[in-house]
Amino acid sequence: MSLYSQRGVSAQKEEVHAAIGKLDQGLYPYAFCKVYPDHLGGDADWVNIMHADGAGTKSILAYLYWKETGDINVWKGIAQDAVVMNLDDLLCIGIHDNIIFSSTIDRNKSRIPGEVLKAVIDGTQELFDRLSAAGVHIRYLGGETADVGDVVRTIAVNGTMTARWPQKRLVTNERIAAGDVIVGLASYGKALYEDFWNSGIASNGLTSARHDLLHKHYAKEFPETYESSLSDKVVYIGPYRLQDHLTDGHDQYTAGQLLLSPTRTFAPVLKEILESHFDAVHGLIHCSGGGQTKCMKYLPSDLRIVKDNLFAPPLVFRLIQQASGADDREMYQVFNMGTRMEIYTTESHAADLIKISAKWGVEARVIGRVEHSDKKELVIRSASGDILY
Repeated sequence: MSLYSQRGVSAQKEEVHAAIGKLDQGLYPYAFCKVYPDHLGGDADWVNIMHADGAGTKSILAYLYWKETGDINVWKGIAQDAVVMNLDDLLCIGIHDNIIFSSTIDRNKSRIPGEVLKAVIDGTQELFDRLSAAGVHIRYLGGETADVGDVVRTIAVNGTMTARWPQKRLVTNERIAAGDVIVGLASYGKALYEDFWNSGIASNGLTSARHDLLHKHYAKEFPETYESSLSDKVVYIGPYRLQDHLTDGHDQYTAGQLLLSPTRTFAPVLKEILESHFDAVHGLIHCSGGGQTKCMKYLPSDLRIVKDNLFAPPLVFRLIQQASGADDREMYQVFNMGTRMEIYTTESHAADLIKISAKWGVEARVIGRVEHSDKKELVIRSASGDILY
């Protein structure tokens, strides 16, 4: 059993998918988000979408960093994580503007004071202001903030996004076909619309990242940050503290910077691509929960995905793998490994899409292709060889 499973989490969310298996799959079963008829407006040419997600256990890292340093601004990054995990999912069905957002924040009041709530809420609005300057307009409708100390030990930051969208401007993944190439967008670096360098970690796999990288010191000092029934063998088993400095070539970062880099949104990039090259976009996949295997769930038919030119995993993932001893198969199932958005397109359009991404300071390249197959399968070429899923 993997360390990830021993900590009570699953990259593939098998039990979640089983629980929702009988629910209506919406108009387009292979679309990245559920799409429904326009119940709000009653127009057959429009659709409604509502999507929920959040920052996950990354808020625990923010809690540790805030307790250790007193830096309240770390919570603004968690606000961004909760927003982007919604927004970039909606981008995958073509929605890039005129969105409304409602936040859900559950806190343990004895540990999370009002100043933290204010930082999260202010951070949310500040992100929307920055995105508006890039042409992506999201209205903040407030939401629910609950004091539920009997339910949460620290804080959970989540949200819901809703949009009404023209049906003819949807990306449903039904056009993904053999012969397509996959343009991958890097999760790391510094985009023109970002204030700081990004490690690429995003908001998935943070339970493993936190326990595999951080020192047992955090278990002793902050027992509220982990499930008490877990074996001591899987709790905070790493070598680092959050303020330890780590070097990657000539660059130096703290462990906290690597783990708490706010999730990058690709909204400015994809807005331009969807407005100027909509017909060239056959499919979009956000490599979130499930990492590089996420694409398997959204293939419209029996196809083979070959990813043989992924970006080299950046420092944060190399450190996690070194500390945990996880093999490449598990790493690519849990983490984005440096490539977090996939655009399925024709070979003739790939260069144009890459050029648009580069204009925004986001590295992009052809990372793979789609082939004929008699079953759905995925091949990933890693440093240790080819991995078949």
